[in-house]
Amino acid sequence: MKKSLFFAAAFVLSTTLFAQKKIADVAKFVSETIDFGKIKQGVPAKGTFTVTNIGTEPLIIEQANPTCGCTISDYTKEPIAPGKTGVINATYNAANLNHFDKHLTVKFAGIDEIKQITFTGDVVAAEEFDKTKVAVVAKPADAVAPAIKSTKKVVKKG
Repeated sequence: MKKSLFFAAAFVLSTTLFAQKKIADVAKFVSETIDFGKIKQGVPAKGTFTVTNIGTEPLIIEQANPTCGCTISDYTKEPIAPGKTGVINATYNAANLNHFDKHLTVKFAGIDEIKQITFTGDVVAAEEFDKTKVAVVAKPADAVAPAIKSTKKVVKKG
């Protein structure tokens, strides 16, 4: 009986010591999806994802990679202090007409889990775009004042 109890305690202790941090424990995104709405063909559209360090140690974005060649990404390279924010910028080239859903895979230092963030929209011909007069730069809904009416939609996850 004592052996069984000892092995059970050793198992619980070792499992606790080797448990990996999860992204949800250290980082919170204002929005995981940005909807650009309608954008003009050939005019790159830029979106900014904001991430807050909700952990107790500095947070480092190791990578923020687009999943296709039509997107360029950049991100905060310095460690993000606890309670502070960093950004991940994504620029979509808008070369092809049609609806798009594009993703960036985000990797934080010391965390095995990978986070996927998304931006979406519709690339329209210049003539159609000029009729609608929709803005090119998208922001998460939380960053837009409630009194401003916008055609952009932001889908929140988590």
